[in-house]
Amino acid sequence: MLELELPYPPSINHYWRRVGPRTLISREGRRFRQRVMAILAALHIRPLVGDLAVEVEAFPPDRRRRDIDNIQKALLDALEHGGAYADDSQIVRLTIEKCDPVAGGKTLVRIRKAE
Repeated sequence: MLELELPYPPSINHYWRRVGPRTLISREGRRFRQRVMAILAALHIRPLVGDLAVEVEAFPPDRRRRDIDNIQKALLDALEHGGAYADDSQIVRLTIEKCDPVAGGKTLVRIRKAE
């Protein structure tokens, strides 16, 4: 099992930007992805193989109203790019829980082989 403490992801509403006809990952999204990749690189994480179950505890940075489903894309893509797994299509079970806010926000992620 892999357990990680990661920054709080940007909402999907802030993850994409339109530039003319192109859709790009926003500056905030790229910054989040780089931070996650750096954390995983420092831990020398190797990609998990096979079907995976992912549990996420999300601690927002404040009490503003947030939709919990809006953070999944940025988080799962960053974990993929950081090498936690080869492709997020390996995830067959995903649970996410919104917890009480903490200063700065964070996410606790547990990834294990699916049963």
